[in-house]
Amino acid sequence: MKLVELFGGIGAIRKAYINSKLPFEIVDYVEIDKNCVKSYNALYNENYKPRNICGYSLPDKEIDLLMHGSPCQDFSRVGEKQGGEKGSGTRSSLLFETIRIIEERQDKPKWVIWENVKGVLDKNMRASFFYYLKEMERLGYETKYEILNSMDFGIPQKRERIFAISYLGCNPFNFDNLRHQETKCLSDFLEKDVMEKHGDIFLVKQTSMLKILYDPSYKPQFKGRLQVIEDFCYTISTKQVRVPNSGILAIGNNKYRYLTERECFRLMGFDDSDFDKLIKIFPRRKNCMSSILYKQAGNSIVVNVLEEIIKEIHNCSL
Repeated sequence: MKLVELFGGIGAIRKAYINSKLPFEIVDYVEIDKNCVKSYNALYNENYKPRNICGYSLPDKEIDLLMHGSPCQDFSRVGEKQGGEKGSGTRSSLLFETIRIIEERQDKPKWVIWENVKGVLDKNMRASFFYYLKEMERLGYETKYEILNSMDFGIPQKRERIFAISYLGCNPFNFDNLRHQETKCLSDFLEKDVMEKHGDIFLVKQTSMLKILYDPSYKPQFKGRLQVIEDFCYTISTKQVRVPNSGILAIGNNKYRYLTERECFRLMGFDDSDFDKLIKIFPRRKNCMSSILYKQAGNSIVVNVLEEIIKEIHNCSL
């Protein structure tokens, strides 16, 4: 499978291909965030430079699969909800750059995968999503889409994302063929002796959060949840020290801690060996968490979900 990664991040789909042991070749990778590009190069021994999707054209090579996980901030229910209307200038409207990129190409990719937050189906956002589907249809693609929860694929993270799978022609992809797995226990993903190893770096100390935890009469000004997690976490976001986040862990003596960066990467389907490479590039400052690594984990795609999707695509291509 010859693959192009647009809005490539830290290469979740490449990791999925590596894990699945399916044959693949990366034709190109495009990402504007310089820190993500550094991480991608470290993970996969590459030498890419940051590039903007605007004005980009596909290389003159055979391409089987194009993956684009365009920015979600303006579709997100906890974001600014500015939407992704074509020409609006929002970050989420960059998904239509993919339409332009495909349209310019005479020999089009057989498969296109788009992943985003389920907020694209909200009443005030869905017009952009269905316009995307119509544009893909105009280019000759049939698209099937579904909201998938990471918890159905073994990962104890309640992360619901929409996956739109497009095929050039009559689409044989069947979401019902994706193999579901029993959700593993969150404790299997947690580090041991976090406070002993890291001191109070991950201890919840924000006054606003402590008020929610300790004062039943306190009504915060901001919206969102602050959940104490046990069996599973909530969506891993780009920042853990704000509400909502993925949840906090009770550590005894009426104290709580955040998930560590390593735990977040585990819950996105990456290995400890992957994280060990990245923490060397983006080490924590003294008594600080790594905001860069939290952001990269929160913006990625759960590898386990992608593994099942590419296996179905592989079976459809036989």
